[in-house]
Amino acid sequence: MPEGVWSVAGKDPSRVAVIQPGGRAITFGELAERANRLTHGLRGLGLAPGDVVAAVLANEPAMLELNLAALQGGIYLVPINNRLTAAEIAYILEDSGARVLVCSPRFAATTQAAITALATPPEGFASGGGAPGFRPYAELSSGMPATRPEDRTAGAMMHYTSGTTGQPKGVRRALTGVEPDQMAQMLAGFLAMFGVQPHGGGVHLTVSPLYHAAPMIFTTTSLHAGHAAVLMDGWSAEEALRLIEAYRVTTSHMVPTQFHRLLALPEDVRAGADVSSLTHVIHAAAPCPVEVKRRMLEWWGPVIYEYYGATEGGGTLVTPSEWLERPGTVGRAWPGCEVRVEDDGGRPCPADVPGTVWLSLALADFEYHRDEEKTRAGRRSGFFTVGDVGYLDEDGYLFLCDREADMIISGGVNIYPAEIESVLFTHPAVGDTAVFGIPDDEWGEQVKAVVEPAPGSAPGQQLERDLIEFCRQRLAAYKCPRSVDFVDALPREPTGKLAKRRLRDPYWASTRRAI
Repeated sequence: MPEGVWSVAGKDPSRVAVIQPGGRAITFGELAERANRLTHGLRGLGLAPGDVVAAVLANEPAMLELNLAALQGGIYLVPINNRLTAAEIAYILEDSGARVLVCSPRFAATTQAAITALATPPEGFASGGGAPGFRPYAELSSGMPATRPEDRTAGAMMHYTSGTTGQPKGVRRALTGVEPDQMAQMLAGFLAMFGVQPHGGGVHLTVSPLYHAAPMIFTTTSLHAGHAAVLMDGWSAEEALRLIEAYRVTTSHMVPTQFHRLLALPEDVRAGADVSSLTHVIHAAAPCPVEVKRRMLEWWGPVIYEYYGATEGGGTLVTPSEWLERPGTVGRAWPGCEVRVEDDGGRPCPADVPGTVWLSLALADFEYHRDEEKTRAGRRSGFFTVGDVGYLDEDGYLFLCDREADMIISGGVNIYPAEIESVLFTHPAVGDTAVFGIPDDEWGEQVKAVVEPAPGSAPGQQLERDLIEFCRQRLAAYKCPRSVDFVDALPREPTGKLAKRRLRDPYWASTRRAI
């Protein structure tokens, strides 16, 4: 079976590769040619292996074309969340050293503001019909040869992920020098861990933004496996069901919030949906309530697989049958990875005893771009951690309990409290503040802020509204607190360290699973 976009394009160029929002199809032959022309165009601007291209795009072909151009041009592609503010985008552009930026017209105003804030702005291009201040994206490919470029070498993705400091850091892996077609075959092999095989009849439904690591990975690996990719530009449970039936979708990658929305549809809508084509629906990114997953399995059948990992690497996986035997587990280590659970002293925890979860680096070695201290801090003897707490049962199945880093996961999106706290601290009515996640039936978690008012400031509904609006003017909307509670004084240790658990635990008391 052919593996890799260029291999499929050579053997079956008329096979459908991408179905855009709205239904227009692009073949593998067209996709490969577009990627080739784009690679030539980027080289024409002077980009060389190791250089960076950034993208503020919707779920559109340009994002996939850039991925392929990076893969064969030795370039790093940095997908940027299109919901970020201009200041947040500018930070990533400057930190990554992006030389070229491609944006969608509808994000052009925010992106333009980000570019103008930089001392050395990247060359800007706008997809689709273009946008004022940007060169047309089509110029990058115009007049360029459709043939593969010379001296092809594998590039990589560099996604930005935050930490307890609240500042995003690029997860950067060394370029391998591997031939791009060989790398494409390796990427297609990733799906085999879940039992997904390369074949011409596969159809992958992309339901989440491609700027996130997992949706990008599963969409591009599906293409390299010879599957078609159906792109959704915005989530709708009913539209997802329609697309599954219309295109006979076989695979998808989802987050628990999407399961929740699907289950909330009227019973007659769910009963009338034809999901019989599905073979593998893979989910991760946030804890999935046991009852939600059980109901999805009852509805869709034994097609729902789960994995645990991070942008930095992974991971574990669990099949539907294994999960039903051990509800709540995120599975055992996948091939090539090892999982350890250790106490604060670095000693292995016995079975069923919680500790910090460590994953082996193996072939997933990485560094946080321009942050050696953060890179070192999460390493130990060939393993890394993102600060999650969990335990292994006697058979090596991992169960997650909590997150040391206090990260909030809402609807599958990572939110970092320190970033929000740093904004709230600048409001004159805030004397002290803590931000954390609290239970939310639909999103998994929602953002809660607890504020100690500054002297002379009165707590109440008006101040709550003012603080939320204050955050919305400075942060992407999904990061902003949904509600604010007020206290006379935040619990701090004599050292000044905030005892955040004492604030957070009462909100979780009724939902936390006993160990």
